[in-house]
Order: sequence, then C-alpha cells, then structure tokens
Amino acid sequence: MTQDWYIIDDVEKLDTPALVVYPDRVKANIDLLKSMINNVDRLRPHVKTYKNKEVTLLLLAADVHKFKCATIAEAELLAVCKAPDVLLAYQPVGPKLYRFVKLMQTYSHTKFSCLVDNAVAAKEISDIAQANKLTINVYLDLNVGMNRTGIPAGFEALQLYMDCAVLPGLNPVGLHAYDGHIHDVDLETRTERCNAGFEPVLKLQQDLKQRGYPEPIIVAGGSPTFPIHSKRKQVECSPGTFVYWDKGYQLGMPEQPFLPAALVITRVISLPDATKVCLDVGHKSVSAENELNKRIYFLNAPELKPVGQSEEHLVVEAGKDHAYQVGDVLYGMPHHICPTVALYERTYIIENNTLNGEWLNAARDRKITI
Repeated sequence: MTQDWYIIDDVEKLDTPALVVYPDRVKANIDLLKSMINNVDRLRPHVKTYKNKEVTLLLLAADVHKFKCATIAEAELLAVCKAPDVLLAYQPVGPKLYRFVKLMQTYSHTKFSCLVDNAVAAKEISDIAQANKLTINVYLDLNVGMNRTGIPAGFEALQLYMDCAVLPGLNPVGLHAYDGHIHDVDLETRTERCNAGFEPVLKLQQDLKQRGYPEPIIVAGGSPTFPIHSKRKQVECSPGTFVYWDKGYQLGMPEQPFLPAALVITRVISLPDATKVCLDVGHKSVSAENELNKRIYFLNAPELKPVGQSEEHLVVEAGKDHAYQVGDVLYGMPHHICPTVALYERTYIIENNTLNGEWLNAARDRKITI
C-alpha cells in the first residue's frame, strides 16, 4: 500500500501547531502554472502567499522575473533575492512612501513600481521622488468591482493617468485591475463576470494609446480569474495561492489542478467528553476569517466537524465510540493559506516524508530592514 503523500515519518519531532511545506509539490505547481500561459514573461505572481526567500528563488529559477507584493517587507524580500521587477500593489502614503523610496535607493538592481488612484497621492509620490532625484513608475489602480481602492476605468481614470504623465517624479506605465471579488465555482459564470469587468479596462488602454501614450501594461486578476486572463495575449497575470494551494480554492476553482503543498499539523490534546476532541489549532494557528466549518480540513480525519474555536484550541465533534486518543496527529489543509502563513515565523520542510529543514517566513513581519 502506497503511503499518503502528506505523512511525516518522524512527526514526533515536530511541535504543534506547525506549518509544513512539501517543496516537490511547490515545484510541480510552478511548472503547472507555466504550462497554463503562452509566455512566462506574462507571469507576475504575488508573494503574499508564501513570504519567504526559498519560494522566490524557485520562481526565479523557473524564469519568472516579475513579482507583485502588498507590503514594504515583501518588496524587500524580493529585492534581497534580486528579483528584477517588483510591483508594490499598494498606494504608498505617509511613512510608507519614504520607506518605498529608501527601498529604491538601497536595491537599485530591482525595478520597483507602485499603484496610484488619486491626484493627492500622485502629487505626494511625485514630490518625494523629485526630492530624491528619482522617477517612480506607477500603475493606475482601477476599481473593477472590489470596491476598496482604485478608480473606475472611465474619464476620471483617463485624466488621472494624463496628470501622472506631467508630474515630474512619475512615469505612468500601466493599469492594475484586481478582480478578487469574482470567485464563482462555475467557470462560465466566472468568465462572464470577469470579461464584463475587464471591458472598461481595455477601453481605457485604447483611449490612452489613441492620445499618443505608449500602450499601458495591464496587470490583472488573481488565482480565481487566472485561467481567463491567461488567454489575453498581452495581459500580465498575478496569481499567488498556486504555490501552496488550499482547500478553499480546491473546492472553488476545480478547473485548476494545483497540488496542496502546505499543511498545518496539529495534535489531539484533550478529550472533553465522550464525542468531542480538542486540538491545538486555534485562531492563532489557522486563518479564522471564514465561518467555523471553513477554516481547516483534516486529510486523515475528514469526518471531524468543528464546533468551537478559541485562540489556542479547536474543538471538533468526532461522534460516539470514536478512536481518537490524546497525542494523535492530524494533517490539516487550511481553507485560506495566505493569512495562515502570516501566523507562522517559519515553515518546516518535508521531503521524502521526513523533516528536512526550515524556511523563515521573513516577510510576515512588517519590516525586514527598511
């Protein structure tokens, strides 16, 4: 009988809860992603999922040279790895802007860019850039339905892009359209919604070209809409979750056959009554923004039903006459891996079913050096 891929033979050495990663599966996911697009130069994966040097180096070795991130620490992590092209998918305001400039000055081998969605921020970015004798590449952040940041792709966006072009510290280079609100399980429905939201983006790109601007680069989508945007010949795509995958996307994006590559290992620590089991995987150990039954799925105990969770504990219903004992190890697949990774300072590496080192999730911190 073949041993399950996730089993750790020397798991007794592992204190729990613990985040573990299987590098061979990460590499397989990177290869799969490359096979799903016509040109690897169109890939701009998001570092927010994994937050460490090691996966960055695996991506660079696979000829992925463009990256996206959301924090200064993530941008610095990429720069330390000598990533050639880094988009901070965030509009730097206040001290973050000074840190961004310092990043550009410190890591001159990396080409940095950031987002902008209003004239006040654009002027501030330009002034700071000019004071430091820099020109900052900016992407117009477009609101295509997320309704958090961004400007609708219409006349105001056109005007802002043109305003950025005359500000001495800015160089507008493209459009950023993140449609993370679109995650219908049915791919046809997802495609229809994605295309509808993308039409104004294409029109804005054409309007800018007609006014004599170089064709703006379009950076679009995340994991849910990657199969759709990947078919647009010139669009850069920004999936992130693909490196580790998770239960949420496994259920919600069945057309994408990425492998689960990161798990949370937990142990039974108490048996509160005849039918319940208590595990050491609380809010601090797995992303808890979803409803209780959509936080963690146990590969070797799929029948367990969560009934309560606190900071350090998860209580599950196991049923009458269950066989679980204190000390039993469970292998949990998070429903949302990105914020789960942010809960762990380190990842334990599993190769050939044994513990084989650690990866530090350095960019889980808000600051590395800058």
